[in-house]
Amino acid sequence: MSVLDASALLAFLQGEDGADLVEQALISGACCSAANWSEVAQKVLASGHNWELAATLLATYGLDIEPVTREDGDLAARLWRPGSALSLGDRLCLALGARLGRPILTGDRQWAALGDVPGSAIEVVIVR
Repeated sequence: MSVLDASALLAFLQGEDGADLVEQALISGACCSAANWSEVAQKVLASGHNWELAATLLATYGLDIEPVTREDGDLAARLWRPGSALSLGDRLCLALGARLGRPILTGDRQWAALGDVPGSAIEVVIVR
């Protein structure tokens, strides 16, 4: 089972490069954090698309929405660095992957440089 970042879910919903990899993860059983779920909803709504339809599509794959725990919040705070490109949602996704011990799929190529981030020993797969 994989953890999906908001960018991976958006790549799937928008049929972008990497959508096939995300769909395979969804079929195999995937989850995302409640924070990333909210980020996807906000982006879909901001683009003028139908969030209820998108949410229903994701639900048909059995996507699990994991709550953000205190431990996730603590690790996300420790992952913050001045000038880092990692948003709070990114750091919460990393924390969820670390907590569950699962690989993370993201569409954000900047994550390829995570080698020096504490807790990034988890597998990160760039889907596009």
